[in-house]
Amino acid sequence: MDDNRFDALIIGAGFSGLYMLHELRRLGLRTCVLEKAHDIGGTWLFNRYPGARCDIESIEYSYSFSDEIQQEWVWTETMPAQPEIEAYLHFVAEKLDLRRDIRLHTDIAAMTFDEEASEWVLRAASGETFVAPYVVAASGILSVPVEPDFQGVDTFAGASLYSSRWPAVGFDLTRKRVGVIGTGSTGVQMIPVIAEQAAHLTVFQRSPAFTLPWRVREFAPGELDELKAQYPDIRAAQREHPVGAARLSAFSVLINMLARPPIKTATADDKAEAVEKGVMGALDWGDIFFDIDANRMATELYGQAIARIVTDAETAAALVPTHPFGCKRPIIDQGYYETFNRANVGLVDLRKGVITEVTPTGIATEQGFHELDVIVYATGFDAMTGALSRIDVRGRDGVLLRDYWATEGPVSYLGLAVAGFPNLFIVQGPGSPSAATNFVAALEQHVEWIAACLKHLHDSGNRTIEALPEAQREWVEHATSIVAATVLAHPSCNSWYNGANVPGKKRMYMGYTAGIPEYRRRCDEIATAGYTGFALS
Repeated sequence: MDDNRFDALIIGAGFSGLYMLHELRRLGLRTCVLEKAHDIGGTWLFNRYPGARCDIESIEYSYSFSDEIQQEWVWTETMPAQPEIEAYLHFVAEKLDLRRDIRLHTDIAAMTFDEEASEWVLRAASGETFVAPYVVAASGILSVPVEPDFQGVDTFAGASLYSSRWPAVGFDLTRKRVGVIGTGSTGVQMIPVIAEQAAHLTVFQRSPAFTLPWRVREFAPGELDELKAQYPDIRAAQREHPVGAARLSAFSVLINMLARPPIKTATADDKAEAVEKGVMGALDWGDIFFDIDANRMATELYGQAIARIVTDAETAAALVPTHPFGCKRPIIDQGYYETFNRANVGLVDLRKGVITEVTPTGIATEQGFHELDVIVYATGFDAMTGALSRIDVRGRDGVLLRDYWATEGPVSYLGLAVAGFPNLFIVQGPGSPSAATNFVAALEQHVEWIAACLKHLHDSGNRTIEALPEAQREWVEHATSIVAATVLAHPSCNSWYNGANVPGKKRMYMGYTAGIPEYRRRCDEIATAGYTGFALS
Protein backbone atom coordinates (compact mmCIF):
# COMPACT_ATOMS: atom_id res chain seq x y z
CA MET A 1 0.00 0.00 0.00
CA ASP A 2 2.87 2.37 0.64
CA ASP A 3 3.74 2.13 -3.06
CA ASN A 4 0.27 3.45 -3.88
CA ARG A 5 0.20 6.24 -1.28
CA PHE A 6 1.04 9.67 -2.66
CA ASP A 7 1.00 13.33 -1.74
CA ALA A 8 -1.27 13.97 -4.73
CA LEU A 9 -2.98 11.98 -7.46
CA ILE A 10 -3.91 13.25 -10.92
CA ILE A 11 -6.59 11.65 -13.08
CA GLY A 12 -5.77 11.95 -16.77
CA ALA A 13 -2.58 12.27 -18.83
CA GLY A 14 -3.64 14.79 -21.44
CA PHE A 15 -2.56 18.41 -21.75
CA SER A 16 -3.76 19.28 -18.23
CA GLY A 17 -2.51 16.18 -16.44
CA LEU A 18 1.00 16.41 -17.87
CA TYR A 19 1.49 20.03 -16.82
CA MET A 20 -0.09 19.36 -13.42
CA LEU A 21 2.38 16.55 -12.82
CA HIS A 22 5.28 18.79 -13.76
CA GLU A 23 4.13 21.54 -11.38
CA LEU A 24 3.49 19.26 -8.41
CA ARG A 25 6.80 17.48 -8.83
CA ARG A 26 8.45 20.88 -8.91
CA LEU A 27 6.90 21.53 -5.50
CA GLY A 28 8.43 18.31 -4.20
CA LEU A 29 5.14 16.41 -3.93
CA ARG A 30 5.17 12.68 -4.56
CA THR A 31 2.66 12.59 -7.37
CA CYS A 32 1.21 9.97 -9.70
CA VAL A 33 -0.95 10.32 -12.81
CA LEU A 34 -3.61 7.65 -13.32
CA GLU A 35 -4.56 7.26 -16.97
CA LYS A 36 -7.12 4.76 -18.22
CA ALA A 37 -5.78 4.70 -21.79
CA HIS A 38 -2.84 2.80 -23.20
CA ASP A 39 -0.86 6.00 -23.74
CA ILE A 40 -0.74 9.70 -22.93
CA GLY A 41 -2.49 12.38 -24.99
CA GLY A 42 -6.07 12.52 -23.73
CA THR A 43 -8.43 13.94 -26.33
CA TRP A 44 -5.65 14.05 -28.90
CA LEU A 45 -4.94 10.35 -28.45
CA PHE A 46 -8.46 9.17 -29.21
CA ASN A 47 -9.79 11.73 -31.69
CA ARG A 48 -7.68 10.71 -34.66
CA TYR A 49 -10.47 10.75 -37.25
CA PRO A 50 -9.74 12.01 -40.80
CA GLY A 51 -9.31 15.78 -40.76
CA ALA A 52 -8.97 16.10 -36.96
CA ARG A 53 -7.35 19.46 -36.31
CA CYS A 54 -7.14 22.25 -33.73
CA ASP A 55 -8.89 25.58 -34.35
CA ILE A 56 -6.20 27.63 -32.57
CA GLU A 57 -2.83 28.48 -34.12
CA SER A 58 -0.14 25.98 -33.17
CA ILE A 59 2.18 28.54 -31.61
CA GLU A 60 -0.61 29.50 -29.20
CA TYR A 61 -2.12 26.04 -28.70
CA SER A 62 0.98 24.96 -26.80
CA TYR A 63 2.55 25.25 -23.37
CA SER A 64 3.99 28.63 -22.47
CA PHE A 65 5.70 27.64 -19.19
CA SER A 66 8.91 26.42 -20.81
CA ASP A 67 10.82 28.54 -23.30
CA GLU A 68 13.11 25.57 -23.93
CA ILE A 69 10.17 23.45 -25.09
CA GLN A 70 8.63 26.15 -27.26
CA GLN A 71 11.99 26.87 -28.91
CA GLU A 72 12.89 23.21 -29.54
CA TRP A 73 9.58 21.90 -30.83
CA VAL A 74 9.01 22.44 -34.56
CA TRP A 75 5.44 22.98 -35.71
CA THR A 76 4.85 22.38 -39.41
CA GLU A 77 1.41 24.00 -39.92
CA THR A 78 -0.38 27.14 -38.81
CA MET A 79 -3.13 25.07 -37.18
CA PRO A 80 -1.92 21.65 -36.10
CA ALA A 81 -3.53 18.35 -37.09
CA GLN A 82 -4.07 15.55 -34.58
CA PRO A 83 -0.89 13.57 -35.30
CA GLU A 84 1.27 16.63 -34.72
CA ILE A 85 -0.41 17.53 -31.43
CA GLU A 86 -0.10 13.96 -30.19
CA ALA A 87 3.59 13.96 -31.15
CA TYR A 88 4.06 17.28 -29.34
CA LEU A 89 2.67 15.87 -26.10
CA HIS A 90 4.99 12.86 -26.38
CA PHE A 91 7.89 15.25 -26.88
CA VAL A 92 6.93 17.18 -23.75
CA ALA A 93 6.55 13.99 -21.70
CA GLU A 94 9.99 12.80 -22.73
CA LYS A 95 11.61 16.20 -22.29
CA LEU A 96 10.33 16.51 -18.72
CA ASP A 97 10.72 12.80 -17.89
CA LEU A 98 7.06 12.57 -16.95
CA ARG A 99 6.36 8.95 -17.88
CA ARG A 100 7.98 7.50 -14.76
CA ASP A 101 5.13 8.95 -12.70
CA ILE A 102 2.28 7.92 -15.03
CA ARG A 103 0.31 4.68 -14.59
CA LEU A 104 -1.34 3.70 -17.88
CA HIS A 105 -4.24 1.21 -18.19
CA THR A 106 -5.52 2.50 -14.83
CA ASP A 107 -9.23 3.23 -15.08
CA ILE A 108 -10.51 4.81 -11.86
CA ALA A 109 -13.96 3.43 -11.04
CA ALA A 110 -14.52 4.98 -7.61
CA MET A 111 -13.03 7.52 -5.24
CA THR A 112 -14.15 8.25 -1.69
CA PHE A 113 -13.12 10.98 0.73
CA ASP A 114 -12.12 9.51 4.09
CA GLU A 115 -13.25 12.28 6.46
CA GLU A 116 -11.39 10.92 9.48
CA ALA A 117 -8.06 10.68 7.66
CA SER A 118 -8.71 13.69 5.37
CA GLU A 119 -7.61 11.78 2.29
CA TRP A 120 -9.02 10.32 -0.88
CA VAL A 121 -9.12 6.58 -1.53
CA LEU A 122 -9.27 5.70 -5.22
CA ARG A 123 -10.15 2.29 -6.59
CA ALA A 124 -9.28 1.27 -10.13
CA ALA A 125 -11.46 -1.04 -12.21
CA SER A 126 -8.76 -3.67 -11.70
CA GLY A 127 -9.28 -3.47 -7.94
CA GLU A 128 -6.00 -1.67 -7.25
CA THR A 129 -6.25 1.07 -4.61
CA PHE A 130 -4.50 4.46 -4.41
CA VAL A 131 -4.49 6.97 -1.54
CA ALA A 132 -3.61 10.66 -1.37
CA PRO A 133 -4.83 13.71 0.53
CA TYR A 134 -5.31 15.64 -2.73
CA VAL A 135 -6.78 14.65 -6.08
CA VAL A 136 -6.67 16.72 -9.26
CA ALA A 137 -9.21 15.69 -11.90
CA ALA A 138 -7.60 16.46 -15.24
CA SER A 139 -10.00 14.15 -17.01
CA GLY A 140 -10.89 16.48 -19.87
CA ILE A 141 -13.94 18.45 -20.97
CA LEU A 142 -14.49 16.43 -24.17
CA SER A 143 -13.40 12.94 -23.15
CA VAL A 144 -16.72 11.08 -22.84
CA PRO A 145 -18.53 10.55 -26.16
CA VAL A 146 -22.31 10.39 -26.40
CA GLU A 147 -22.90 6.88 -27.70
CA PRO A 148 -25.45 6.43 -30.50
CA ASP A 149 -28.74 5.00 -29.26
CA PHE A 150 -30.42 4.21 -32.56
CA GLN A 151 -32.37 1.00 -32.72
CA GLY A 152 -30.35 -1.77 -34.35
CA VAL A 153 -26.89 -0.16 -34.02
CA ASP A 154 -25.32 -3.51 -33.19
CA THR A 155 -26.93 -5.28 -36.17
CA PHE A 156 -25.04 -3.41 -38.89
CA ALA A 157 -22.98 -5.89 -40.88
CA GLY A 158 -20.59 -3.31 -42.31
CA ALA A 159 -17.92 -1.33 -40.45
CA SER A 160 -19.06 0.93 -37.59
CA LEU A 161 -16.53 3.66 -36.86
CA TYR A 162 -16.57 6.18 -34.03
CA SER A 163 -14.85 9.54 -34.34
CA SER A 164 -13.66 9.42 -30.71
CA ARG A 165 -11.98 6.02 -31.09
CA TRP A 166 -10.86 5.89 -34.69
CA PRO A 167 -8.53 2.97 -35.50
CA ALA A 168 -4.91 3.94 -34.85
CA VAL A 169 -3.91 2.34 -38.14
CA GLY A 170 -6.58 4.26 -40.01
CA PHE A 171 -9.37 2.82 -42.17
CA ASP A 172 -9.53 2.53 -45.95
CA LEU A 173 -12.76 4.14 -47.16
CA THR A 174 -12.04 3.90 -50.87
CA ARG A 175 -14.80 2.30 -52.95
CA LYS A 176 -17.06 2.32 -49.87
CA ARG A 177 -20.55 3.73 -49.39
CA VAL A 178 -20.11 5.78 -46.22
CA GLY A 179 -22.66 7.38 -43.93
CA VAL A 180 -21.64 10.07 -41.42
CA ILE A 181 -24.03 10.89 -38.58
CA GLY A 182 -23.36 14.29 -37.04
CA THR A 183 -22.33 17.70 -38.36
CA GLY A 184 -20.72 19.33 -35.34
CA SER A 185 -17.03 20.22 -35.21
CA THR A 186 -16.00 16.62 -35.86
CA GLY A 187 -18.37 16.11 -38.75
CA VAL A 188 -17.45 19.39 -40.43
CA GLN A 189 -13.77 18.45 -40.23
CA MET A 190 -14.08 14.88 -41.46
CA ILE A 191 -16.76 15.19 -44.16
CA PRO A 192 -14.58 16.96 -46.80
CA VAL A 193 -11.79 14.43 -46.24
CA ILE A 194 -14.03 11.36 -46.38
CA ALA A 195 -15.75 12.70 -49.50
CA GLU A 196 -12.43 12.55 -51.35
CA GLN A 197 -11.97 8.89 -50.40
CA ALA A 198 -15.40 7.27 -50.47
CA ALA A 199 -17.30 6.01 -53.50
CA HIS A 200 -20.32 7.77 -52.04
CA LEU A 201 -20.86 9.75 -48.85
CA THR A 202 -24.25 10.29 -47.23
CA VAL A 203 -24.30 12.98 -44.52
CA PHE A 204 -27.04 12.56 -41.90
CA GLN A 205 -27.52 16.04 -40.48
CA ARG A 206 -29.38 16.63 -37.23
CA SER A 207 -28.38 20.25 -36.61
CA PRO A 208 -26.72 22.38 -39.33
CA ALA A 209 -23.53 24.12 -38.24
CA PHE A 210 -22.17 27.62 -38.59
CA THR A 211 -18.67 27.42 -40.06
CA LEU A 212 -15.86 29.89 -40.64
CA PRO A 213 -13.85 29.26 -43.83
CA TRP A 214 -10.16 28.98 -43.05
CA ARG A 215 -6.96 28.32 -44.94
CA VAL A 216 -4.59 26.13 -42.99
CA ARG A 217 -1.10 26.05 -44.48
CA GLU A 218 2.42 24.90 -43.84
CA PHE A 219 4.82 27.42 -42.38
CA ALA A 220 6.98 29.16 -44.96
CA PRO A 221 10.76 28.74 -44.65
CA GLY A 222 11.98 30.85 -41.72
CA GLU A 223 8.45 31.85 -40.66
CA LEU A 224 8.37 29.70 -37.53
CA ASP A 225 11.79 30.95 -36.43
CA GLU A 226 10.54 34.52 -36.69
CA LEU A 227 7.51 33.66 -34.60
CA LYS A 228 9.63 31.92 -31.97
CA ALA A 229 11.71 35.07 -31.64
CA GLN A 230 8.49 36.94 -30.88
CA TYR A 231 7.28 34.47 -28.26
CA PRO A 232 7.58 36.88 -25.28
CA ASP A 233 5.23 39.33 -27.02
CA ILE A 234 2.92 36.57 -28.28
CA ARG A 235 2.52 35.05 -24.83
CA ALA A 236 1.99 38.46 -23.25
CA ALA A 237 -0.76 39.21 -25.77
CA GLN A 238 -2.34 35.82 -25.09
CA ARG A 239 -2.51 36.54 -21.38
CA GLU A 240 -4.43 39.75 -22.03
CA HIS A 241 -6.75 38.38 -24.69
CA PRO A 242 -10.26 37.35 -23.54
CA VAL A 243 -10.01 33.89 -25.08
CA GLY A 244 -6.26 33.39 -24.69
CA ALA A 245 -5.64 33.43 -28.44
CA ALA A 246 -4.41 36.79 -29.65
CA ARG A 247 -3.57 35.67 -33.18
CA LEU A 248 -5.96 34.38 -35.83
CA SER A 249 -8.43 31.81 -34.53
CA ALA A 250 -12.14 31.15 -34.65
CA PHE A 251 -12.42 32.75 -31.22
CA SER A 252 -10.48 35.89 -32.09
CA VAL A 253 -12.75 36.37 -35.10
CA LEU A 254 -15.76 36.31 -32.76
CA ILE A 255 -14.17 38.88 -30.45
CA ASN A 256 -13.45 41.14 -33.43
CA MET A 257 -17.11 40.94 -34.48
CA LEU A 258 -18.13 42.70 -31.27
CA ALA A 259 -16.57 45.92 -32.58
CA ARG A 260 -18.45 45.78 -35.88
CA PRO A 261 -21.55 47.89 -36.78
CA PRO A 262 -24.97 46.47 -35.86
CA ILE A 263 -26.96 44.65 -38.50
CA LYS A 264 -30.17 46.30 -37.34
CA THR A 265 -29.03 49.65 -38.71
CA ALA A 266 -27.46 48.19 -41.86
CA THR A 267 -28.75 49.26 -45.27
CA ALA A 268 -29.69 46.86 -48.04
CA ASP A 269 -26.37 47.68 -49.71
CA ASP A 270 -24.51 46.91 -46.47
CA LYS A 271 -26.16 43.51 -46.29
CA ALA A 272 -25.52 42.75 -49.94
CA GLU A 273 -21.87 43.65 -49.48
CA ALA A 274 -21.68 41.34 -46.44
CA VAL A 275 -23.06 38.42 -48.46
CA GLU A 276 -20.54 39.16 -51.21
CA LYS A 277 -17.79 38.51 -48.64
CA GLY A 278 -19.10 34.99 -48.04
CA VAL A 279 -20.43 33.20 -44.98
CA MET A 280 -17.98 34.89 -42.64
CA GLY A 281 -18.92 38.33 -43.92
CA ALA A 282 -22.61 37.52 -43.47
CA LEU A 283 -22.04 37.12 -39.73
CA ASP A 284 -19.78 40.13 -39.21
CA TRP A 285 -22.08 42.31 -37.10
CA GLY A 286 -21.66 43.69 -33.60
CA ASP A 287 -25.15 43.09 -32.23
CA ILE A 288 -25.75 39.43 -33.06
CA PHE A 289 -24.48 38.12 -29.72
CA PHE A 290 -26.92 40.22 -27.70
CA ASP A 291 -30.02 40.49 -29.87
CA ILE A 292 -31.76 37.33 -31.07
CA ASP A 293 -33.55 39.21 -33.86
CA ALA A 294 -30.22 40.58 -35.11
CA ASN A 295 -28.82 37.07 -34.92
CA ARG A 296 -31.63 35.73 -37.07
CA MET A 297 -31.14 38.54 -39.59
CA ALA A 298 -27.47 37.55 -39.88
CA THR A 299 -28.45 33.90 -40.24
CA GLU A 300 -30.64 34.84 -43.19
CA LEU A 301 -27.64 36.49 -44.86
CA TYR A 302 -25.57 33.42 -43.96
CA GLY A 303 -28.09 31.29 -45.84
CA GLN A 304 -27.76 33.54 -48.87
CA ALA A 305 -23.99 33.12 -48.72
CA ILE A 306 -24.34 29.33 -48.55
CA ALA A 307 -26.61 29.45 -51.61
CA ARG A 308 -23.77 31.15 -53.52
CA ILE A 309 -21.56 28.12 -52.81
CA VAL A 310 -23.87 25.10 -52.84
CA THR A 311 -25.42 24.66 -56.29
CA ASP A 312 -28.43 22.57 -55.27
CA ALA A 313 -31.03 24.92 -53.79
CA GLU A 314 -32.67 22.30 -51.54
CA THR A 315 -29.33 21.22 -50.11
CA ALA A 316 -28.25 24.82 -49.57
CA ALA A 317 -31.45 25.57 -47.66
CA ALA A 318 -31.03 22.46 -45.51
CA LEU A 319 -27.53 23.59 -44.50
CA VAL A 320 -28.77 26.83 -42.91
CA PRO A 321 -28.54 26.58 -39.08
CA THR A 322 -31.56 27.10 -36.83
CA HIS A 323 -29.71 27.76 -33.57
CA PRO A 324 -28.27 31.23 -32.83
CA PHE A 325 -24.79 31.94 -34.09
CA GLY A 326 -22.41 31.88 -31.10
CA CYS A 327 -24.50 29.28 -29.28
CA LYS A 328 -22.07 26.55 -30.31
CA ARG A 329 -18.32 26.59 -30.73
CA PRO A 330 -17.39 28.09 -34.11
CA ILE A 331 -16.04 25.50 -36.54
CA ILE A 332 -13.05 25.91 -38.81
CA ASP A 333 -14.19 25.10 -42.34
CA GLN A 334 -11.87 23.80 -45.03
CA GLY A 335 -14.14 23.33 -48.02
CA TYR A 336 -17.17 22.05 -46.10
CA TYR A 337 -19.92 23.62 -48.18
CA GLU A 338 -18.08 23.00 -51.44
CA THR A 339 -18.13 19.29 -50.57
CA PHE A 340 -21.90 19.17 -51.14
CA ASN A 341 -21.36 20.06 -54.81
CA ARG A 342 -19.58 16.76 -55.37
CA ALA A 343 -21.50 14.13 -57.33
CA ASN A 344 -20.65 11.48 -54.73
CA VAL A 345 -22.06 13.39 -51.72
CA GLY A 346 -25.65 13.53 -50.53
CA LEU A 347 -27.30 15.25 -47.55
CA VAL A 348 -30.13 13.81 -45.47
CA ASP A 349 -31.82 16.52 -43.41
CA LEU A 350 -33.08 14.65 -40.34
CA ARG A 351 -35.35 17.56 -39.45
CA LYS A 352 -37.57 16.28 -42.25
CA GLY A 353 -37.61 12.72 -40.93
CA VAL A 354 -35.47 11.08 -38.25
CA ILE A 355 -33.41 7.91 -38.28
CA THR A 356 -35.74 5.05 -37.39
CA GLU A 357 -33.23 2.23 -37.19
CA VAL A 358 -29.89 0.88 -38.26
CA THR A 359 -30.21 -2.38 -40.18
CA PRO A 360 -27.58 -4.94 -41.27
CA THR A 361 -27.26 -3.14 -44.61
CA GLY A 362 -27.68 0.54 -43.82
CA ILE A 363 -29.74 3.28 -42.20
CA ALA A 364 -33.50 3.68 -42.38
CA THR A 365 -35.04 7.12 -41.95
CA GLU A 366 -38.58 8.38 -42.16
CA GLN A 367 -37.57 9.72 -45.57
CA GLY A 368 -36.18 6.48 -46.97
CA PHE A 369 -33.46 3.83 -46.74
CA HIS A 370 -29.74 4.26 -47.41
CA GLU A 371 -27.53 1.26 -48.17
CA LEU A 372 -24.07 1.64 -46.64
CA ASP A 373 -20.81 -0.22 -46.22
CA VAL A 374 -19.51 2.02 -43.39
CA ILE A 375 -21.27 4.10 -40.74
CA VAL A 376 -19.30 6.83 -38.97
CA TYR A 377 -20.72 8.13 -35.70
CA ALA A 378 -19.78 11.72 -34.81
CA THR A 379 -22.46 12.16 -32.18
CA GLY A 380 -20.77 14.52 -29.72
CA PHE A 381 -19.68 14.48 -26.08
CA ASP A 382 -21.05 14.61 -22.56
CA ALA A 383 -18.97 17.73 -22.00
CA MET A 384 -17.42 19.26 -18.89
CA THR A 385 -18.96 16.90 -16.30
CA GLY A 386 -19.08 13.64 -18.24
CA ALA A 387 -15.78 12.16 -17.11
CA LEU A 388 -16.22 12.72 -13.37
CA SER A 389 -19.89 11.71 -13.52
CA ARG A 390 -18.85 8.28 -14.71
CA ILE A 391 -16.63 7.76 -11.67
CA ASP A 392 -18.28 6.92 -8.35
CA VAL A 393 -17.03 10.09 -6.59
CA ARG A 394 -18.22 10.34 -2.98
CA GLY A 395 -17.49 13.37 -0.80
CA ARG A 396 -18.64 14.28 2.70
CA ASP A 397 -21.40 12.09 4.12
CA GLY A 398 -21.05 9.79 1.12
CA VAL A 399 -22.69 12.26 -1.27
CA LEU A 400 -22.29 11.05 -4.86
CA LEU A 401 -21.04 13.77 -7.20
CA ARG A 402 -23.09 12.64 -10.18
CA ASP A 403 -26.27 12.76 -8.08
CA TYR A 404 -25.30 16.16 -6.71
CA TRP A 405 -24.83 17.55 -10.22
CA ALA A 406 -28.04 15.88 -11.44
CA THR A 407 -29.97 17.66 -8.68
CA GLU A 408 -28.18 21.00 -8.40
CA GLY A 409 -26.96 21.26 -11.96
CA PRO A 410 -23.29 21.24 -13.04
CA VAL A 411 -22.18 23.68 -10.33
CA SER A 412 -18.77 24.46 -8.87
CA TYR A 413 -16.80 27.27 -7.28
CA LEU A 414 -14.53 28.93 -9.86
CA GLY A 415 -14.74 25.80 -11.99
CA LEU A 416 -12.05 24.46 -9.65
CA ALA A 417 -13.86 22.84 -6.71
CA VAL A 418 -17.27 21.57 -5.63
CA ALA A 419 -18.79 22.20 -2.20
CA GLY A 420 -18.88 19.01 -0.14
CA PHE A 421 -15.88 17.47 -1.92
CA PRO A 422 -12.78 18.58 0.02
CA ASN A 423 -9.30 18.46 -1.50
CA LEU A 424 -10.69 17.63 -4.94
CA PHE A 425 -9.55 20.05 -7.62
CA ILE A 426 -10.96 20.08 -11.15
CA VAL A 427 -9.05 21.39 -14.13
CA GLN A 428 -11.53 23.16 -16.42
CA GLY A 429 -14.65 22.27 -14.48
CA PRO A 430 -18.10 23.78 -15.08
CA GLY A 431 -17.96 27.49 -14.37
CA SER A 432 -14.44 27.88 -15.77
CA PRO A 433 -13.49 29.66 -19.02
CA SER A 434 -12.34 26.45 -20.71
CA ALA A 435 -15.11 25.78 -23.21
CA ALA A 436 -15.08 29.25 -24.74
CA THR A 437 -11.32 29.83 -24.82
CA ASN A 438 -7.98 28.50 -25.97
CA PHE A 439 -7.95 25.35 -23.86
CA VAL A 440 -4.20 25.36 -23.24
CA ALA A 441 -4.08 28.98 -22.10
CA ALA A 442 -6.97 28.33 -19.73
CA LEU A 443 -5.55 25.10 -18.30
CA GLU A 444 -2.17 26.68 -17.55
CA GLN A 445 -3.89 29.21 -15.30
CA HIS A 446 -5.81 26.41 -13.56
CA VAL A 447 -2.75 24.24 -13.02
CA GLU A 448 -0.66 27.09 -11.66
CA TRP A 449 -3.46 28.22 -9.32
CA ILE A 450 -3.92 24.68 -7.96
CA ALA A 451 -0.18 24.25 -7.43
CA ALA A 452 0.05 27.58 -5.58
CA CYS A 453 -2.94 26.58 -3.44
CA LEU A 454 -1.33 23.31 -2.39
CA LYS A 455 1.86 25.17 -1.51
CA HIS A 456 -0.17 27.59 0.60
CA LEU A 457 -1.86 24.71 2.43
CA HIS A 458 1.52 23.17 3.22
CA ASP A 459 3.12 26.44 4.30
CA SER A 460 0.15 27.43 6.49
CA GLY A 461 -0.12 24.05 8.17
CA ASN A 462 -3.57 23.28 6.73
CA ARG A 463 -4.60 19.86 5.49
CA THR A 464 -7.98 20.39 3.86
CA ILE A 465 -9.60 22.97 1.60
CA GLU A 466 -13.25 22.94 0.68
CA ALA A 467 -15.49 25.27 -1.32
CA LEU A 468 -18.23 26.88 0.75
CA PRO A 469 -21.81 26.40 -0.53
CA GLU A 470 -22.57 30.12 -0.39
CA ALA A 471 -19.45 31.05 -2.36
CA GLN A 472 -20.31 28.38 -4.92
CA ARG A 473 -23.85 29.70 -5.24
CA GLU A 474 -22.60 33.26 -5.73
CA TRP A 475 -20.11 32.13 -8.38
CA VAL A 476 -22.78 30.25 -10.32
CA GLU A 477 -25.08 33.29 -10.16
CA HIS A 478 -22.25 35.53 -11.34
CA ALA A 479 -21.30 33.25 -14.25
CA THR A 480 -24.94 32.84 -15.24
CA SER A 481 -25.62 36.58 -15.13
CA ILE A 482 -22.93 37.23 -17.73
CA VAL A 483 -24.72 35.15 -20.38
CA ALA A 484 -28.24 36.20 -19.37
CA ALA A 485 -28.27 39.16 -21.76
CA THR A 486 -26.84 37.20 -24.71
CA VAL A 487 -28.20 34.76 -27.25
CA LEU A 488 -26.53 32.01 -25.21
CA ALA A 489 -29.47 32.19 -22.81
CA HIS A 490 -32.12 31.99 -25.54
CA PRO A 491 -34.32 28.86 -25.45
CA SER A 492 -33.29 27.99 -29.01
CA CYS A 493 -29.64 27.74 -27.95
CA ASN A 494 -29.09 24.02 -27.49
CA SER A 495 -25.51 22.78 -27.34
CA TRP A 496 -23.00 20.89 -25.25
CA TYR A 497 -22.17 24.22 -23.63
CA ASN A 498 -25.43 23.95 -21.67
CA GLY A 499 -25.79 20.18 -21.66
CA ALA A 500 -28.75 20.16 -24.04
CA ASN A 501 -27.13 17.44 -26.17
CA VAL A 502 -27.31 14.87 -23.35
CA PRO A 503 -30.78 13.53 -22.49
CA GLY A 504 -31.62 14.13 -18.82
CA LYS A 505 -28.70 16.47 -18.14
CA LYS A 506 -29.78 19.52 -16.17
CA ARG A 507 -29.60 22.54 -18.46
CA MET A 508 -27.10 25.19 -17.36
CA TYR A 509 -24.54 27.17 -19.32
CA MET A 510 -21.23 25.71 -18.13
CA GLY A 511 -18.65 28.23 -19.31
CA TYR A 512 -17.30 31.44 -17.81
CA THR A 513 -17.59 34.05 -20.54
CA ALA A 514 -16.04 37.19 -19.03
CA GLY A 515 -12.68 36.11 -20.45
CA ILE A 516 -9.47 34.62 -19.10
CA PRO A 517 -7.92 37.92 -17.85
CA GLU A 518 -10.99 38.72 -15.71
CA TYR A 519 -11.20 35.14 -14.52
CA ARG A 520 -7.52 35.16 -13.58
CA ARG A 521 -7.97 38.45 -11.73
CA ARG A 522 -10.80 37.01 -9.66
CA CYS A 523 -8.93 33.80 -8.88
CA ASP A 524 -5.80 35.72 -7.86
CA GLU A 525 -7.85 38.08 -5.72
CA ILE A 526 -9.42 35.12 -3.91
CA ALA A 527 -6.03 33.48 -3.32
CA THR A 528 -4.38 36.70 -2.12
CA ALA A 529 -7.17 37.22 0.41
CA GLY A 530 -6.45 33.83 1.97
CA TYR A 531 -8.70 31.77 -0.33
CA THR A 532 -11.97 33.57 0.17
CA GLY A 533 -14.94 31.27 -0.30
CA PHE A 534 -13.02 28.21 0.87
CA ALA A 535 -12.83 26.63 4.31
CA LEU A 536 -9.25 25.70 5.26
CA SER A 537 -8.54 23.45 8.22
